[in-house]
Amino acid sequence: MFCFRKKLKDSIAQTFVFNITPCTMVNRSVWNVVLTWIPRSDITFLKAAFNIWYDGARALDWKEVLCSGADDEHAVCGALKGETVATTFDIKGARVTFPQAKYTIIVQGFSDDSEKNMLVCLNITMTVKREAL
Repeated sequence: MFCFRKKLKDSIAQTFVFNITPCTMVNRSVWNVVLTWIPRSDITFLKAAFNIWYDGARALDWKEVLCSGADDEHAVCGALKGETVATTFDIKGARVTFPQAKYTIIVQGFSDDSEKNMLVCLNITMTVKREAL
């Protein structure tokens, strides 16, 4: 489970809860995710950037527009400033196999396509304790 309560530069606490179950990568093709977040601005556009670093090198770089303002499918799209977003979803399919090591994961959310207005930034350390079978 990943739970975050982060104080931003303006000293206002921001709560972001991201829970994945089961907490294993062995023989799994479906993970259940619970996300709770109180955004500090309206979410009409949201671009997510997901980076994984290993031993000083970028191992994965993924970006996607999640909310564009038209025909959005994600629960966070259209959320208003201060409104609690609480949603569940599944992550399905074969995933990357991570060797035993520590990884740095950076997740960023932007309210513009140029990635100049950051809404949220998470810095996560993931420890893989044993190789997936």
